[in-house]
Amino acid sequence: MQQHFSLADCDVVGFDLDHTLCRYHLPQSARLIYDSFAQYLVTEKGYDEDLLILAPDSLDFCCKGLVLDIEEGNFVKLAEDGTVLRASHGTKSMTCEEILEIYGRREWKHFNTVSGMVSRTAKYYLYDNYFDLPGALLCARVVDSLDQHDGQKKYDFWKDMVAAIQHNYKISAFKEDCGTYFPEVKNHPDKYLQRCPESVKKWLKQLKNAGKILLLITSSHSDYCRLLCEHVLGNDFEEYFDILITNALKPGFFSHTPNQRPFRTLENDEEQEALLSLDKPGWYSQGNSIQLFDLLKKMTGKLDPKVVYFGDSMHSDIFPARHYSNWETVFILEELLGDKVTVPAKAESEPLEKKGKYEGDQLKAPYFVSKQWGSFFMDRVPGMENAEETLVHTWSCKCISTYSTIAIPSLEAIADLPLDYRFTRFSSNSSATAGYYPSPPRALLPNEESVTMK
Repeated sequence: MQQHFSLADCDVVGFDLDHTLCRYHLPQSARLIYDSFAQYLVTEKGYDEDLLILAPDSLDFCCKGLVLDIEEGNFVKLAEDGTVLRASHGTKSMTCEEILEIYGRREWKHFNTVSGMVSRTAKYYLYDNYFDLPGALLCARVVDSLDQHDGQKKYDFWKDMVAAIQHNYKISAFKEDCGTYFPEVKNHPDKYLQRCPESVKKWLKQLKNAGKILLLITSSHSDYCRLLCEHVLGNDFEEYFDILITNALKPGFFSHTPNQRPFRTLENDEEQEALLSLDKPGWYSQGNSIQLFDLLKKMTGKLDPKVVYFGDSMHSDIFPARHYSNWETVFILEELLGDKVTVPAKAESEPLEKKGKYEGDQLKAPYFVSKQWGSFFMDRVPGMENAEETLVHTWSCKCISTYSTIAIPSLEAIADLPLDYRFTRFSSNSSATAGYYPSPPRALLPNEESVTMK
């Protein structure tokens, strides 16, 4: 395997949309997503109204990589070997003693399935992206509330949570102004969406001028995609891409066959009949990477065009693009920003008077290190505080170095580099830090443990 990765060597550059090309103001969007789900549980399913009240620092609970054990009402943070590093029952953290009593130093009971990169079953749900994450806090608070009222041992709230997600995010929700989420983003896009920096727009044009084919592959439906792209890229957003694929239903887009998941054309945002093959560039819905790759061969005139895909979800973007399609993968990891505790700079195109407008929402940003859960990348083995060498990588950290070519905090971080810049790959040596650009998270560097782990 070669040691370096360069965009200049790629024929095709693909992007996810949400949290990749379109960055959100995370504290505001987290609050909105939480409210969307909570509103539904309270008004439609009769849950406790207290769930609607959110203390400003409570979003600290939201940490990517947590797994909810649906029946037990417990959240766990896993080490790379599948043992439990931290846990909570509802929102309440377990002590080291409780963790050792309940989980011991054994592999967590569902780790075998988790390590097969299955992010959800009837038994557990792994939180790996910012659309899901506020739901973790809500589920934890539901557990607290049920314990208080009923003293339950096995929990049955998950079906209601799934209904809340469906209600707010289903395909027709945008058009019908259904739920809380879409109507609010439509009415206040600036509150939730960060405009794309000029440097990134310039970079996209530069890629296209260098003869690269540009793809947008998003699981968002076409109407929401259009709202986002017009807002963050401008009304001419379609000119940036050769092929746009919405409602891609990832990870199935990568793992399904053409029969299981054909491409469809769109008319007025309505999906039309299935296509037998994908013959030309354009805007499509659903689909599969096999037929897309056939079209890319035709467009590039190459038998094996080299594709790189940028995305923020390990389970929907990075793992399946690498595992099923053997694409290069660039993981967008905003947690790399939290490390330096800097708020991303506002896009230059934003007028000054807007900048302070939403700073009254003093909710903590989810990408700062969670006090309750600690570093996304490393943690101490519970119950061994006094022993040497007790720091281990988290399961999330292991996935990054296993399935990503490189990991970056944002597109902006690489937009000013020459296209032939040579990035060091994760796979170039056995180090867990090689592929982070511009630098590895502090938690992974030697002698920083005392800073990060407290």
